Amino acid sequence: MARIPKELVDQIIQTADIVEVVGDFVQLKRKGQNLWAPCPFHNEKSPSFSVNPAKSLYKCFGCGKAGGVVQFVMDVEGTSYVEALKYLAKKYAITIEEEEKTPQQQQEQNERDSQFIVSDWAKNHYHRLLLNSEEGMSIGYGYLKERGLNLTTIQQFELGYSLDSWDDLLKAAEAAGYDKKYLEKTGLTVIRTDDQGHDTGRRYDRFRGRVMFPIHNISGRVVGFGARTLKRDDKMAKYLNSPESDIYHKSDVLYGLFQARQAIRTEEMCYLVEGYLDVLSLYQGGIKNVVASSGTSLTEGQIRLIKRYSDNVTVLYDGDAAGIKASLRGTDLLLEGGLNVRVVLFPNGDDPDSYIRKVGDQRFTEYIENQSQDFITFKTTLVAREASGDPVKKAEAIRDVLHSIAKVPDAIKRSVFLQQTSATFGIDEQVLITEYNKLVKAPAAKPSGSGSGSPGTYSRGAGGATPGFPANADARSGPPARALSDEEEAEMLMYGGAEATAGMPGASPNYEPGAGTPDEAADLPDLLQTCEREVLRLLVLYAAREVDTEVSVAAYLLGQLDEAPLKTPLYAEMWEICRQELLAGRFPEARTLAQNERADIRRLITDLATERYEISPNWRTKEIYVFNEVDLPKLACDNAVLRLNKVHVQRELDRAMDRLRLPGLDDAEMFEILGTIKGLKQLDNQLAGMLGTVIPRGA
Repeated sequence: MARIPKELVDQIIQTADIVEVVGDFVQLKRKGQNLWAPCPFHNEKSPSFSVNPAKSLYKCFGCGKAGGVVQFVMDVEGTSYVEALKYLAKKYAITIEEEEKTPQQQQEQNERDSQFIVSDWAKNHYHRLLLNSEEGMSIGYGYLKERGLNLTTIQQFELGYSLDSWDDLLKAAEAAGYDKKYLEKTGLTVIRTDDQGHDTGRRYDRFRGRVMFPIHNISGRVVGFGARTLKRDDKMAKYLNSPESDIYHKSDVLYGLFQARQAIRTEEMCYLVEGYLDVLSLYQGGIKNVVASSGTSLTEGQIRLIKRYSDNVTVLYDGDAAGIKASLRGTDLLLEGGLNVRVVLFPNGDDPDSYIRKVGDQRFTEYIENQSQDFITFKTTLVAREASGDPVKKAEAIRDVLHSIAKVPDAIKRSVFLQQTSATFGIDEQVLITEYNKLVKAPAAKPSGSGSGSPGTYSRGAGGATPGFPANADARSGPPARALSDEEEAEMLMYGGAEATAGMPGASPNYEPGAGTPDEAADLPDLLQTCEREVLRLLVLYAAREVDTEVSVAAYLLGQLDEAPLKTPLYAEMWEICRQELLAGRFPEARTLAQNERADIRRLITDLATERYEISPNWRTKEIYVFNEVDLPKLACDNAVLRLNKVHVQRELDRAMDRLRLPGLDDAEMFEILGTIKGLKQLDNQLAGMLGTVIPRGA
């Protein structure tokens, strides 16, 4: 895809009015400086979705969706960054003159466009045959009606029928002026060859006498077909799919996602089934957030598609033991992809399609709500039952479950699953932890292609299984927990406690690390990350505001701290971006920074720049004074820098105390360390006095 020049990107972002863009999807109402509405991404009664016109940012304080105008289009339409820019350019009549393609690139684009065009034509041809031809109505439509599908569903998914003829589609395409080579490239027709594999010059239709299920990509364009025969012939495949082509890659497509994407986002849940009819029956029954892998093994590309719309997926398993075992392997990929996976098992002999037709829409919905259970619990119970009474099988089953637990990125969930597995199998938890640690250290246990780090080892303490967090621990696992002193707790309260660290690397499973070394964030204390975040927040929000005559907040903060003062990788990257902006003669503004191509930076800037509550102007009339950092930026900056420096001193003090506990120290070494500790304590007290914090450390 051709790159859009930066100057044009800036023009689009500056032109787009976030109130107008968001207003196309929800009804906004002003309350204070911001506008509010029910969130378009999840169901809610009280509006928690806020738009800040001045900063051109939006944030939902319910589901956490946030960003600038480009991110909103990406979220609501499920598009890429470039596609969102094109959407906005079209809305505001901005012409995008993309870089000129080479003759080869232009030829490749023409080939793809031609395949899209002929696929769309074929879809319309099959759809007309289903509803207008005698054979289509009696056989194809009759079959779909027998399966309980109504005309609305048939039209919504654009189902069709291919005549039981060798060349119906081929003749119709030639009559309509379509080049037969594109019929071959998309797999709609097949070249007949002789025994030596030579082209005989004869062509015939791939799909004959079958009900046709068009497969759409996320933009709604037809990329291929699934086709079901209605003949009772054991030698003929029941389902036949389009082959791979320039426009159709099975591993990157989910059947029904185009129709389901909005419902998945709104319901915050994706139901995953196996077949076309499962999707159609559930969708018609009111469960619109459903997609199918179309009988293929689940792929990382398909998992990434689901994750664009929801972190939650429920797999609906057929009541078939052999099928369940085959599906278990694919479900591990969902865990590795960071999704919250639940499972529903239907009675033996039933699949989602047959069961909803048997019990009806309401009872089906009640069944999946009542029978849903997390995947690890489901798998543990299943394999434990099968291995009952056989020690060898039991050991293999335990290792199988541990492999699945190792796929879970979240450390707390892994710890809980280990405890559950211990209880289910009746095996000591420490034995499980030991086996788990062997597993994650083995080279074969490392995730392949997932982009995540090792799940991390565990240790057994007084409180049970808790993360040990080695140097290579996953950033999403969170920093090691430790008891906070009274002073640290007081400072955490000053920052708003958990809310202050929400969305921070190492504190939120939604953190998406950039190109740096996010594993380092897992080893940084909460308080350090909080203080770094506060410095960065002031820099982003008030960069251009003056702290003294002719000295801006940005220049003041950059001057107070070294060039690389932040240890959290994402914060350090953001600090450097702001520094480069200032060196280029521009103030780093939240409005511009929030449109960055990187999702983690967009999310960070939005979190820094948005607040749920505003100070009521009525407080001023009542002469109630509230500290306002906007009016006193120097005080806010000084406090933030002092707190950050104090945390660094406390970290050095902790290291010195650890050194003092090392065995085998001679008198000289101990005297040197004690001197260091004394100096650090004096500095710590000085900083506490400057901050007005009087609680002694460790009191």
